[in-house]
Amino acid sequence: MASPAPAPALIVEAPPSRLARFLDSDLLANFRRSKLAIAAFLATVLFIALALLAPVISPQNPYDPAQLELINASLPPLWYADGQAPFLIGTDDQGRDVLSAVFYGMRLSLLVGVLGVLLSGFIGIGLGLIAGYAGGWVDTIIMRVADVQLTFPAILIALIVDGVAKAVAGGHMEANAQIALIVVAIGLSFWVQYARTVRGSVMVEKNKDYVQAGRLIGLSAPVILTRHILPNVTGPVFVIATINLALAIITEATLSFLGTGLPETMPSLGTLIRTGNRFLFSGEWWIVAFPGFALAGLVLAINLLGDWLRDALNPKLQ
Repeated sequence: MASPAPAPALIVEAPPSRLARFLDSDLLANFRRSKLAIAAFLATVLFIALALLAPVISPQNPYDPAQLELINASLPPLWYADGQAPFLIGTDDQGRDVLSAVFYGMRLSLLVGVLGVLLSGFIGIGLGLIAGYAGGWVDTIIMRVADVQLTFPAILIALIVDGVAKAVAGGHMEANAQIALIVVAIGLSFWVQYARTVRGSVMVEKNKDYVQAGRLIGLSAPVILTRHILPNVTGPVFVIATINLALAIITEATLSFLGTGLPETMPSLGTLIRTGNRFLFSGEWWIVAFPGFALAGLVLAINLLGDWLRDALNPKLQ
């Protein structure tokens, strides 16, 4: 009697990596089809690269007094007859190269904006997770506080936080402390959107089977929230963070333009615009125009990218 043929070996394929899943995702395919999204992404990357490489590509360090000469003050852009190299787009009243100041100012504006968004996201996501999962009086208190804050414009909240902190400090603060203060003011101004969005998503997710299974095997609430629920609510959070980055940069620029933001020793785009505004009607338009163009271009690129991301992650628009 012939022996039975051996059973064929089972071939178990390894699951695709995260990179492979991303390259094959609908999100990336949608991005490749959108020329506006590609242009906005490239513009955003360009602005970030210019900001990060400012010490390398700038003709001078505008914050180093040893590199400034008053004889070079108020020089027009290079295409004017009085323009001088290497000041491509002119100098300000202190002899600072406007192009270098824009690169360094954009660097500081992006730093404050990113840190402000991270802080607001940390506060809002945390409170949203707690409110949505706990429910009851905890949810009521957090959401009523959020509703009250929504009645005030974000810039007003930032002005109040900034003003109170400077009043407590006696009006004398170091440059790094002022940067931290602006970050805190922005973080306390934009947390509500994260909290409300995450709360709604958590209230849907906490009734699903995988959360009930986690409870049955004895997982604690923090573990369920951070390891299981949080990864499933990150889509809307990324959209809010992208759009809020542009709003945070505008808020910092507004505070600096009003004189309550960053110090002139560490000027951002808003501070440069405030300084250059004094010379607008004296004919030295380039001092305020180019920082304004840089701010508008940066915010527009981030906003367009955020709008595309919002539409791409919305299943109703697919």
